[in-house]
Amino acid sequence: MTTRTLPWKPPPAVDVEALPVGRWWDAVRAAPTVGERALKTLGDQTGAVIQDRYGTLYWLITVGSATSWHLRQVRVLTELADESTYLGVPPVSWTTGPKSHWHVPLGPDRYLTHPWRLRQALAEADRAEYGPMPEGRQLCYHCQLPTDEAIPVDVEARGNGVGQITYACPTHAPLYPTGQQPRTLTSAAAAEHEGRR
Repeated sequence: MTTRTLPWKPPPAVDVEALPVGRWWDAVRAAPTVGERALKTLGDQTGAVIQDRYGTLYWLITVGSATSWHLRQVRVLTELADESTYLGVPPVSWTTGPKSHWHVPLGPDRYLTHPWRLRQALAEADRAEYGPMPEGRQLCYHCQLPTDEAIPVDVEARGNGVGQITYACPTHAPLYPTGQQPRTLTSAAAAEHEGRR
C-alpha cells in the first residue's frame, strides 16, 4: 500500500504511535454503539476509521472542521491552545483487533471523512440510540450533577402520553437498574412489547 499521497506518514508496523491531533487532521471519537450505527449509515462515504480495544471508533477529519459539534457520546479531538492532544494511531497493516486497529483501512483513496456527512450520520445514530435531545441540561439520576449529554434511561408511562423521564450522564447510563440492559426512550416500547418492562 502506498502512502506517498498522504500528508503524514503512518507509524511503522511495530506498535501504536501517539500522534498529535490538529497537525494533519482532527479526530472524532464516538462510543461503540453510536459509532457503529454511524459507520453503517456512512457506508462507502467514510474515510479511514481507527477502532481501539474498547470498541471506540475514531474518524480523521480536516483540521478545524468540527469545532461546535454537540452530540452525546461523541468528542472532537483537536489541538487546544494550552495543551497538546494525541491519538494512538496503529500501523497501516493492523486491520483486525483486539488491539487498536484500522476498522476501515487507511489508504490514499480512503483517508479523511467529510465532516458534514460524518456529523449527519452521528446525529442520526445519536437520535436512534438515545432518542431526542432534551432541552437544556438535565440531572443525572445517579450522581445528581447536570449534564449536557443527557441520555434518557427510563420513562414513566401515563395513560395519555409520556410522563416523567429519567436521565443519566454517559458514565452512569449503563448502570441504570433495569435488569439486563439500560432502557432508552427508543427501546422502552420494545421492552414493554417483549414483556421486559
